[in-house]
Formats: sequence, C-alpha cells, structure tokens
Amino acid sequence: MKGRPLTREAALLSSLYLGPVQYYSKLYACDAVVEDRGEHFEKQSFRNRMCIAAAGGPLELTIPIVRDGRMRQPMREVRISDHGRWQHLHWTALVSAYENSPYFEYYADDFRPFYEKPFHYLVDFNAGLQQTVCDLLQISPKREVADHYIDIVPPDCVDYRTLIHPKRSWTEDPHFRPAPYYQVFQDRLGFLPNMSIVDLLFTMGPEARLILRASFCANKALNVLKS
Repeated sequence: MKGRPLTREAALLSSLYLGPVQYYSKLYACDAVVEDRGEHFEKQSFRNRMCIAAAGGPLELTIPIVRDGRMRQPMREVRISDHGRWQHLHWTALVSAYENSPYFEYYADDFRPFYEKPFHYLVDFNAGLQQTVCDLLQISPKREVADHYIDIVPPDCVDYRTLIHPKRSWTEDPHFRPAPYYQVFQDRLGFLPNMSIVDLLFTMGPEARLILRASFCANKALNVLKS
C-alpha cells in the first residue's frame, strides 16, 4: 500500500483522461486530493486528451465530446460523443504502442473494458480509469469531488488545475521533476518525459510507484512530512 504521504498538503486537480506522470505524482504523494468537476471544460487540455509514447514519437489521443452550444460548460456535464469509433482507435493505438512492453499483457484486461462499453459522461470515464490505475499502483489517496467550481483555494491546498496542461511545460511545476525510466522506443526516440500514466505503468509495472515518488519534489511551499 501507499504508506505515509510525502506532504500534508492537499492537491486541487482537474478530471483528466489517463493523466500524465506529473498528475499521478500528486495522487501518490499528497495527503488528499480534491477533484474539481465544476470547472469549465477546456479544449486542447488533458481533460479529454492523453499523450503516449508511440513508435513515431508522442501521440495524442483525444476523446470527442458533445458541445451543447455554451461557451462555458462545467466538466460534470460534459458528455462523450460516439462519433468516429474513438474507443476502437484509442485501444488500437495503445496496443500498437505497448503490446511489447513488459507489463501490457498483465494489465490489458483491466483497461480493455473502458474501450468496449459506452460511457456517457467524461468525468465518469476519467474517474473509472483513475480508480483502475490507483488500484494497480496500490495507492489510495483520500479523494473528494467538488461539483461546483472552487474559486477560493484553501490555504492547505495546492492548485494544480492550470499547471498540468499540454500547453504548459512540466518545468513550470516546482513540485515535479520526471525521474527517467525505461520506455519501449527509447533507443530510437530518447526518453520522453511526462507521458500518460499508462506509459509508466505498462513499462515499469509495480516499480511505477518508485518513479512517482522520485518525481515528486517537495520544497518550502509544501508542508513536507519528514521521514
């Protein structure tokens, strides 16, 4: 199991589609996490997009959503579109990228159902995958869901909602430095940092927890638990 958290701070997070290592380092290290489902959906974000290390380099996989005409749509209301057989395409991409990884065959059956049965709401799909990942990593952070946008961040909480974003570099996060690990196409591409958590999980298996721990950087801004 996870054991003691690395910090007493809570993390304020968005609902993400198999978020990057940066995101899961918070789930591993923080004493508690708060998921904001009241924040507005943002296009071209990790909320409905993940990035994997494919043979040709980083590959983005995006879930199509149903737009209701509103400029600002709360995440809790965002529905998934069944347009374009996206589940089949995403699963095919995952198989192609990771079928030769050390742990894909061990974990494939845990993920396959998410790409075979219909899901209506994005937050439900994301939450199911997040729970699966946490179960496989044997981490159990104290989680709270906020259905309304959190405007005023509590003093014991660190807001990562806008920091974990494909348009922002992970180097902007003072609490994250990606520890290197084996990747399937590393000989050809070099190490690609901060890919989706499935990249780490399929290649490192149970040792993924060690990478998450090594990637979390505590500094003066955090209330750090001393070992």
